[in-house]
Amino acid sequence: MLDFLDLDRYDLFGAFWTTVELTVYSAIGSLIWGTALAAMRVSPVPVMRAFGTAYVNILRNTPLTLIIVACSQGLYFTMGVTMWTDGSDPNSLAFRLAVLGFIVYTSTFVCEALRSGINTVPVGQAEAARALGLGFTQVLTLVVLPQAFRSVVPPLANVLIALTKNTTVAATIGVAEAALLMRDMIEREAQLLPIAAVFAFGFIVLTLPTGLFLGWVSKRVAVKR
Repeated sequence: MLDFLDLDRYDLFGAFWTTVELTVYSAIGSLIWGTALAAMRVSPVPVMRAFGTAYVNILRNTPLTLIIVACSQGLYFTMGVTMWTDGSDPNSLAFRLAVLGFIVYTSTFVCEALRSGINTVPVGQAEAARALGLGFTQVLTLVVLPQAFRSVVPPLANVLIALTKNTTVAATIGVAEAALLMRDMIEREAQLLPIAAVFAFGFIVLTLPTGLFLGWVSKRVAVKR
């Protein structure tokens, strides 16, 4: 029996639970902010379109590690932003900063997925809604986005799976998630392959059911054209 898997010594479940929490909070925030960015990208207001385009093009092509470190070094150490904590719990602060970094980064991919879904909605439907007197926001929220979301479940599922794997980057600022524990176990036990296999299996357990479930959802909600 491999003694380095003793849960009394290494809290595997706690580390993966932190990974799940990072994924869930970041996914919710990314969906909200990514939807707002998509609305800006298709907005009739030039300033909003320019902001959405610049934001997506810049942040999407910035390394995630750089964004996470910038949130930690820039916001906390330079500007003193504590993310609504008293700063007494470094892991809680690092967790919130990591979530912010993931939202900033992942929302760009959510935005582009949604924008592709918006482009699949027939133009005639938006024109008919405007002919009925609906404004841009009403057309977007009542007519376009409901159909767009249904058509982009598969790409959003890919974004979610990528986000789950990207949470390992949070280890760079000390968040006690799976990657940080794996690094600690390898340093202590010097058994790279068995430990890596355990954590690889853990991420498969997290991502595979998610992909299968969202694949089923996409078939159930697909727009028939």
